[in-house]
Amino acid sequence: MKHLLIVYHTQTGNTGQLAAAVSKGAGHELLDSVEVRCLKAADAGPEDLLWADGLLLGTPENFGYMSGGLKDFLDRTFYPVEGRILSLPYAIFISAGNDGSGALRAIRRIANGYPFREVQDPLVVQGEIHPEHLQQAEELGMTLAAGLDAGIY
Repeated sequence: MKHLLIVYHTQTGNTGQLAAAVSKGAGHELLDSVEVRCLKAADAGPEDLLWADGLLLGTPENFGYMSGGLKDFLDRTFYPVEGRILSLPYAIFISAGNDGSGALRAIRRIANGYPFREVQDPLVVQGEIHPEHLQQAEELGMTLAAGLDAGIY
């Protein structure tokens, strides 16, 4: 059994909608050898990262940066897992008011230190969440889970 961890922060609910869609895709019925754990950033900790074989990180764009909630998760978990994670495949989803580039850059910079290995293009949704965005988020979750299921990651 492979383990996929989804960690996200949401305030307005937009990133929460994306996280639910990512989780739905990751939990697709054909992917029966992947267990999915979807947690708000405040509820996730080092033990969750150590459990995971793959990771999806979700955040709103706040002031051109990732949310404080996701940054807190990364701050709280870095030292407890340091040296215990060899190369965790991950992907990013962002709900952005602007272009999301600052949040994306910040996550990638921190992820390199863990080390996480980005295996899919990020999903950056600008503005309101529409059905096509939820479909893209579902595909993001399904693709990462399918890669774990197939032993690609």
